[in-house]
Amino acid sequence: MPVLNCFRAGVLAAILLSLVSILPLSARESYFVVEANSGRILLAEGSDQKRPVASLTKVATAIVALDWAKATGADLGGEMVVPPSVASLGGSNPMGLKPGDRISLRNALYSALMGSDNSAAQSIAHHVGFALQQARGNSGDPVKAFVAEMNTLAGELEMRRTRFSTPHGLYVQRNKGYSTATDMARLCIYAMRNPGFAFFVKQKSRALSFKHGEVTKAFRVQNTNKLLGRSQINGIKTGMTRAAGQCLATSSELRPIVEKLPDGATRLTPRRLVCIVLGSPDRFGQTEALVERGWNLYNQWVQSGAVVNSVSERLVVPDPRKQG
Repeated sequence: MPVLNCFRAGVLAAILLSLVSILPLSARESYFVVEANSGRILLAEGSDQKRPVASLTKVATAIVALDWAKATGADLGGEMVVPPSVASLGGSNPMGLKPGDRISLRNALYSALMGSDNSAAQSIAHHVGFALQQARGNSGDPVKAFVAEMNTLAGELEMRRTRFSTPHGLYVQRNKGYSTATDMARLCIYAMRNPGFAFFVKQKSRALSFKHGEVTKAFRVQNTNKLLGRSQINGIKTGMTRAAGQCLATSSELRPIVEKLPDGATRLTPRRLVCIVLGSPDRFGQTEALVERGWNLYNQWVQSGAVVNSVSERLVVPDPRKQG
């Protein structure tokens, strides 16, 4: 009987392996692991496959809003009004935001990034999009204007296989958004260069409030990223829809390498691993395994001289903030 069981297990394993091999790549997991400061690509599988990325979209939403606030001097504590369009949204709305409620841009960013709040993301897009339209003398749908800025940013970051269609990442049948693991790594590297964004995504929980009429409502948002604080993980964003499957963008940061130079100066080499997992059956478990493998490969690379043999081994992410 044990021999028969082993035989059956072997046959079953072979069948499963053959099924996996014939699945279209879009139905299988994609991942990409890179050390952000050197750009050294460490692990990749199906990383250029276009696919929906669910709420990882909110990374672009937040960074466009933060870049706008910095460029215009807008106060993140300034109040904005929740627009009528949130009434037709589905998915996560942990605070229970309703049209006409008032919330600060800062608190909406916390809820969108930590709690994956679709209504907060929609509100951010409407608020910033309307401000952009006013500044340019334009009219129309403020959310569409904001999404156009998201796609402009994607172009500036050379995310050539990405098109955002919403600020929240919900799957829209007639206007499908998509990206790739490689492109999302580009976006996340750029986003984590912003200290404000990095502070938002590393919080495990945060006390927030918003106004419903004359009543101030308190709410504590919990970060949906279960890996925070493990394996030196300090961000970034979860995502999940039926179309996208389980998605996770992760930052793992080690202390900088400190070196004494011959002239007596000290050189610090920052170390941040960015891991993107799309369409995973186990995003948290897979990410932990990839982060461990990634750091091992990075350390081996550094010990061997940190030589980059070809451009395909390195991901270069431009910084639009420094251009012009």
